[in-house]
Amino acid sequence: MKPNRVLTCIAFVLAAALAQAAQAQESDRSYRMTDDWAQLPEGVVWGQIISVEADEPGNVYAFHRCSSDTCIDRTEPPLLKFDPSGNLLMTWGEELLVWPHGFHLDGEGNIWLTDGESHEGRGNQVFKLSPDGEVLMTIGTAGATGDGPYTFDGVADVFVAGDGSIFVADGHNNNRIVKYSPEGEYLLEWGRAGAGPGEFDTPHSLAMDSRGRLFVADRGNLRVQVFDQQGNFLDEWKQFGRPSGVTITADDTIYVASQNGENSELNPDYETGIYVGDARDGSVTGFIGGIDTENAAEGPDGIVYSGLVIDRTLRRYEPEQP
Repeated sequence: MKPNRVLTCIAFVLAAALAQAAQAQESDRSYRMTDDWAQLPEGVVWGQIISVEADEPGNVYAFHRCSSDTCIDRTEPPLLKFDPSGNLLMTWGEELLVWPHGFHLDGEGNIWLTDGESHEGRGNQVFKLSPDGEVLMTIGTAGATGDGPYTFDGVADVFVAGDGSIFVADGHNNNRIVKYSPEGEYLLEWGRAGAGPGEFDTPHSLAMDSRGRLFVADRGNLRVQVFDQQGNFLDEWKQFGRPSGVTITADDTIYVASQNGENSELNPDYETGIYVGDARDGSVTGFIGGIDTENAAEGPDGIVYSGLVIDRTLRRYEPEQP
């Protein structure tokens, strides 16, 4: 066999092996799945659950679209808090939002929400709420769309760094990341439509690791991009499929909700589910299959929570003893 043909064969085998290694295998930890474990208020059913978070005591917050696919003309609370047993503790946000999208708990327990559409003078804003639901800050011009310092168009997610800096994924139409001071003053932005480093096709979710690196679920480009806090490109990871949601825990475990499509037509090399990995090096360590979701969160007891947009249920994955 000619040397160049040998090299071609070796390259093909290596590429196949790398592709197989990059795709998560079934986790060595099995999970017991429970649907609808949370007790909803009377008269409320789940809408599209777009985001979930868990706090240090193990309480779970679910952000949904008001028992529907929108909060327009709805009176149900979009944000609900449950204890680990599923008992309802608190609700927030009635008649505040148009189209709930991003949700984040900062280090002080404040609640950050993004409203991704506009309607009759509301929407396309970022909200900061106190733990008891008082609106403390808004960023963005209510009901307006644009790409200016204080206008958004399809604002997708928000994340607050340890120093209070605010990062916003203005993702569904503007394809940019915007940074604000802790007081909500515009500082800088980066990104545009495209597939190169620092370019985006629907930056959909944000997370930060213990080193302060910002992770962006660049959904349309089938990758997670990694930046420093000044917007400098550091890395891109494609081993998590088509990411809709990314969450990183205090010990740098990364959860990526990966929506690759029925019959894998969107991204044939990857399955739809929740990929588990190490944010320090990007290694994939586990996979929870059989779930089409845009979010995942880990409680302090290792339980994984996820809310479904299409199937409209709040799932709980409890690790089982080996």
